[in-house]
Amino acid sequence: MITAGVIDQALACLQHVEQELLLFTAFWLLMGACDDLGTDVAWLWLRLTGRARSVRLSSEACDAPLTGRVAILVAAWHEDEVIGHTIRHALAAWRQQDFRLYIGCYANDPATLAAAMDGVGQDTRVRLVVHSRHGPTTKADCLNRLYDALCEDERRWGQAFRCVVLHDAEDMVHSAELTVIDRTLDHADFVQLPVRAEREARSRWVAGHYLDEFAEAHGKSLVVRDALGAALPAAGVGCGFSRTMLARIAGQRVAAGGKGPFAAECLTEDYELGVLVWREGGKGRFVRARDPQGRLVATRAYFPDRLEDSVRQKTRWIHGIAFQSWDRLGWSRIDGRAGLGASMADVWMALRDRRGPLTAVILAASYLLIVVEAALAVLRLSGWQIAPMQSPVLRIMLVACAISLVWRCAFRALFTAREYGAMEGFLAVLRLPVANIIAILATRRALTSYVRTLAGGAVVWDKTRHAAHPAAHPTGVPTERQRAPQHRPAMAVPSMRGVAAPDAMRTAA
Repeated sequence: MITAGVIDQALACLQHVEQELLLFTAFWLLMGACDDLGTDVAWLWLRLTGRARSVRLSSEACDAPLTGRVAILVAAWHEDEVIGHTIRHALAAWRQQDFRLYIGCYANDPATLAAAMDGVGQDTRVRLVVHSRHGPTTKADCLNRLYDALCEDERRWGQAFRCVVLHDAEDMVHSAELTVIDRTLDHADFVQLPVRAEREARSRWVAGHYLDEFAEAHGKSLVVRDALGAALPAAGVGCGFSRTMLARIAGQRVAAGGKGPFAAECLTEDYELGVLVWREGGKGRFVRARDPQGRLVATRAYFPDRLEDSVRQKTRWIHGIAFQSWDRLGWSRIDGRAGLGASMADVWMALRDRRGPLTAVILAASYLLIVVEAALAVLRLSGWQIAPMQSPVLRIMLVACAISLVWRCAFRALFTAREYGAMEGFLAVLRLPVANIIAILATRRALTSYVRTLAGGAVVWDKTRHAAHPAAHPTGVPTERQRAPQHRPAMAVPSMRGVAAPDAMRTAA
């Protein structure tokens, strides 16, 4: 029989757990809030001084010829449902002729190869490259094969490309993308354009939370990062590298035993490549530009619409950025290539990139605290006398946490509403728990995967299946058949900054 003494002891233990959880979560939530507040204040200052405004393109700028040949690399494995749409849309959207689209396929994936051939038609601006190895290998391995094909073409033509652009098989590009990248590379070595997640009416919560995250990250965080002069990570899509810088990185990797500029042993080779540009003394830029109709020059794509697929995708991001990057990239050095301010800013941004696992632990503790508080509330309603144990300092911390939560929700809603409208801005606040749960589950899986690699296990690329393309479904409502992802182990997919306006551009809000 449970006596009153036993219940009193259990209650005291529960209150002790509550106190420890309150102290832990309140302290770290405030640390995270101060970190976020720093970027918020920096963005507000940039906005007030006009440095965070988008570049407005004129019609002439959108149609301007390229100043050199551009190579676009797309790795494809089991992408037969989207690769044809991607190729046809890119060829129709990019009106310039001075580019070549390299599509990497595998002989043991005839469906993707057939879909790519159908999308190409008779257009000579596309080269299909069939990998000599059977798939799936890795995305980086396929990109390195495409890089070899690019070098072969340069030797045959006797002319080098001006830049290399990366895209994924499911991307929908903007017609002005190549122009913006081409002009920006006049005074940079790497340029990243925004990514715009597309709405899916049948997945307002899981797929919808990507709208919120990319709207804020590519509308605020990377803008601040660019202004501070810190290293810019590449998203793997809508990013362009100068041919000279890419060749330098490729040469270093080959000298170290690699096969090209892309690291096959890294889960987020795109992220690492962007940071390496900064490490090599190069300059990266994040560019937000809008066409004459006000549309953002960005890469549009659908993101996972099921919980399981989203967790798998974010597991790769966390494993690659938070764990592998710590091992592979370390921390920025203060050296002659970057000023003290830029180096310190880079350390700050690297900490932000790698704080994901700690954030997930804090979130898990916060949700556990909610469970404990619910249990204590039930006991109070049952008549048990529970004296509050909060100190004045803790009460101040909890009030500060509440204020920071309201502030954070306001910023999340603001950036989402700016791109998708007021209703999505409202839903962005309601989707925060969904994003938190996905982050917690993905961190657990990423940590397990990372520990396995430390024990000698192979790094595993877990590919996201893409079954819908924005160009084929402008309403954002793909059919049920097209929405049903299938798990196939395969290549890595990427995780996941203005500039001085060229002559044909003008600044706008």
